[in-house]
Amino acid sequence: MTPDDALSALPRLRIETPSWGYGDSGTRFKTFAWPGAARDVWEKVADAAEIHRLTGCAPSVALHIPWDKTDDWPALARFAGEHGVEIGAINPNVFQDPDYKLGSVTNPDPRIREKAVDHLLECVGIMSMTGSRDLSLWFADGTNYAGQDDFRRRKGLMTEALRQVHAALPDGKRMLVEYKFFEPAFYFTDLFDWGAALVQCQACGPKAKVLVDLGHHAQGTNIEAIVAFLLDEGRLGGFHFNARRYADDDLIVGTTNPFELFCIFVETCGEGDIAYMIDQSHNIEPKMEAMLQSVLNCQEAFLKALLVDREALRHAQMTGDVLGAHRVLTDAFRTDVRPLLEEHRRRHGLPTDPIKTHRESGYAERKAQERGVALTGGGYPT
Repeated sequence: MTPDDALSALPRLRIETPSWGYGDSGTRFKTFAWPGAARDVWEKVADAAEIHRLTGCAPSVALHIPWDKTDDWPALARFAGEHGVEIGAINPNVFQDPDYKLGSVTNPDPRIREKAVDHLLECVGIMSMTGSRDLSLWFADGTNYAGQDDFRRRKGLMTEALRQVHAALPDGKRMLVEYKFFEPAFYFTDLFDWGAALVQCQACGPKAKVLVDLGHHAQGTNIEAIVAFLLDEGRLGGFHFNARRYADDDLIVGTTNPFELFCIFVETCGEGDIAYMIDQSHNIEPKMEAMLQSVLNCQEAFLKALLVDREALRHAQMTGDVLGAHRVLTDAFRTDVRPLLEEHRRRHGLPTDPIKTHRESGYAERKAQERGVALTGGGYPT
C-alpha cells in the first residue's frame, strides 16, 4: 500500500479506551493515588472524550460493572454523546464479590452460579440502555489444587452459563469471551487459553467471539499466529491491548514488544468487525498521558502494518525467499511514520503532536485542582 493509500485507510482504526484506566487502579499490592484521577463514571467518560479529541481515533469508552454503575444509563449515554464519544463494551465483574472465592459460573454452589449469571444478564440489559454492542467476559474461575474440582464438570457449567447469556443477546450484539492461562487460579483456569475460549464460543453460537488480551499468554507465545487462526475461523472478536514483560503486567501497549503489536496489525488490518480495546492499569504513570500514549502507539503500529508491500510479501513467500519475506515486514516496521501521522492529523484538524498539546493544555492540572486525590483503597477499584 502506498503512503497515500495508507493515510486514506488509517481513519478506519478505532481504539476503545477503558473507564478503569482513568481512575485510581493499580496492582494487587498497592495503588498509588494520582491527583485528578477520575472519581466516577461521568469523569471517566469526560476524560475519554479528551483522549478522542486529541487523537480522533478513540471514539468509545468501555465500562466495568459495578465499578461504573449509575442510576440513569440513558443519561450517561447522552452525556457521552454530548462529549463526542459513545459507550463501548460492557464488562461484568464476577470476581470481586466474596461469594466468588471458589468461582462464579463454575462455583460448586448453584446459588452462587445463579447470582453470577444474573449479573451477566443485568449487563446485557445495560448494553441495550447504553447502545453498547459488545459484552466483554472475563472469568477468574479456576482451582488452585489438584483434585479441588472436576475439570469436565466445570467445562459443562461454563458452557451452560455462556449459552444462557448468548440466548439473551439481542440482534446485533456480541459476547467476547476472554481467556487467561493463570491468575488468580494457579493450578487450573476454566478458560485457560484461546482454544478453550474458542470451543466455548462454538458451543454457544455466532454471537460469541474470542477476545485476545496481549498479557494473557505464556512467555514466547506467538500471539499473531493465534490471531490468524481465530480470523480464519471467523471467531476473532477483539483485543485487550496492553504490554507485558513477564505476565499480565498491564503496561502501556507497544512499550515492551512493539514488533509483536505490528505483526498483530499485519494480520488484522484488512479485516473488519474487530474491537480494538485498551486494557491497562496505570499505577505509576499519569492517567491521561498514559492512555494517550497507548492510543498513539496503536495508531503508529497500525499505519506501519498498512505500509507492508503485500504483493512483494506474497511473492517472497510463494518462492521460498525466507529472508526476503522477512525483510518485507521489517522494512515496513522500520519506517518512520511520524511525518505521515502529522500529515493525517493536519488533514483531519487534529493536533500534530497530541502529547505536547495535552501537556500544554493544562487539562491534567485543572482536573487535579478540581478533583483532588480521591483514592479510597489499594488494589483494583472497589
